[in-house]
Amino acid sequence: MTPTSSPTGTHTLGLVFPPAGRGRDYTNMQLAFIGGVAEAATTHDYDLLLSPADDAGDVSFRRMVEGGRVDGVIVMEIKLEDDRVEYLAGTGFPFVTIGRNGRADVTGWVDLDFAGLARGCVYHLADLGHRRIAFVNRSEQLFSSGYGSARLGLEGYTKAMAEQVLSPHAYLCDDDVTAGEAVLEQILLDDPATTSLVTLNEAALEGLYRGLTRHGRRVPRDFSIVGVAAGRWAERVEPQLTAAEIPAKEMSRVAVELILRRLTRPDAPPRHILLKPLISLRDSTGPCRPVPGSEPEREFPDLDRFPDLPNLPDLPDLPDLPDAGF
Repeated sequence: MTPTSSPTGTHTLGLVFPPAGRGRDYTNMQLAFIGGVAEAATTHDYDLLLSPADDAGDVSFRRMVEGGRVDGVIVMEIKLEDDRVEYLAGTGFPFVTIGRNGRADVTGWVDLDFAGLARGCVYHLADLGHRRIAFVNRSEQLFSSGYGSARLGLEGYTKAMAEQVLSPHAYLCDDDVTAGEAVLEQILLDDPATTSLVTLNEAALEGLYRGLTRHGRRVPRDFSIVGVAAGRWAERVEPQLTAAEIPAKEMSRVAVELILRRLTRPDAPPRHILLKPLISLRDSTGPCRPVPGSEPEREFPDLDRFPDLPNLPDLPDLPDLPDAGF
């Protein structure tokens, strides 16, 4: 590793951001972040260079960092064990992250409290009487790679379900409509009495709605959905999604300000900004209506099991009433 101790003066920032879509394409949410970072950089008269690298050995990553092309970088899609973060921390190259992991102390970052948001979503549904609450996470590929928001979201969901003394049912789901339909099918197959779900996967949201429609479940009359999603995603489905919003533009702006602070004040302690947006109540959640046949039948006591109960006295015979003549 060749340490880099000062900015190169290119007036260009790097964005290290691997695509998360099934076909290695950028999701709409990711495109919103790319646009947000580019817009924020432009306001400070900086250009933006994009690398799709998801590990430190990627050629585009090394070319960006070692080739003198950028003054500093913003790293996204942070994994719990992320060699890009380790490499940059080891070289001293200026960087900040959108997201965080166990090495969060080495640099500045901005992130959402995914664990707290997932927990809040569960509590919202539990307050409405829901007891069977599923969780739709991100893809198996992202989760297995240690993707921070997917791991933290599951942690928050599982913790909240334990606090509510409920059984967790978590599912991994690719970021597309077809996968959303498929996972909804699996949820109802595993437990037909499920009445609600929490999701971090906004790209699969339309598929979840389609799956419910196919099963004759109306939202929110028969099934409630709450999630963590960008406002425009939450508002494009019908009924609109009750959700904690991902403020992509705000997080992008903060990240650009953090890296510029790092460039102008390299000795200043790193800043850490954890955002906790409130859940915006829309139309996708409502009081629980148990699925017909899912509730246990009421049991009435068998009086023969209680021999010690006192015998009731026999009622006296009533006298015959005179004929009224009608």
